[in-house]
Amino acid sequence: MHIDTDLLYTWGAVAKKVPKNSIIFFENDVALSYFQILEGTVKMSYTNEDGKDLTVGIFNEGNSFGEPPLFIGQPYPATAIAQTDCIILKLSKNSFFSFLEENPEIQFRILKLFAWKIYNKIVFSKNIVNHKPEYRIQYFLDNLKKQNNVATSIKMKIPYTRQEIADFTGLRVETVIRTLSLMSKNKKIEIIDHKLFY
Repeated sequence: MHIDTDLLYTWGAVAKKVPKNSIIFFENDVALSYFQILEGTVKMSYTNEDGKDLTVGIFNEGNSFGEPPLFIGQPYPATAIAQTDCIILKLSKNSFFSFLEENPEIQFRILKLFAWKIYNKIVFSKNIVNHKPEYRIQYFLDNLKKQNNVATSIKMKIPYTRQEIADFTGLRVETVIRTLSLMSKNKKIEIIDHKLFY
């Protein structure tokens, strides 16, 4: 979600430079701030019991991240790391809540964002539990196009590596490579110069 940066500055937000590969917060840290990206890319992920990293989300310029724990007083369920050099706006929890009290239209936007996140998590969980690797990957690619407002009839260059797709879908990278190769043979995707189009 994007909130007007001038509004955030008015309420006391501070811009902070975060070098590539720096941790913004760790899994299980107490949630004390609202974060919004001015420049760069942030990845949120956690490590499961088997030691496998699973990606929760990748957030770009204009996106916020890590909001849900602020509202329910819970620690972060994942670690946030700067994938590139970033500039991030940070607003304290108390100031953020005061800001929301005076801006009900933004409260509604956040509610809608949370509803979409819950909906997508449920649908994604159904696909992970019930389907073969091809269906998991196809759901991931369909959802990516939907998030970027790309029509199903238009080919989109997928901005993620095979490893990142594996991290999103809970599959092994070898399985992703093998499945994408099969999907390419079946004309469900295109691979041009090692780049993936869907």
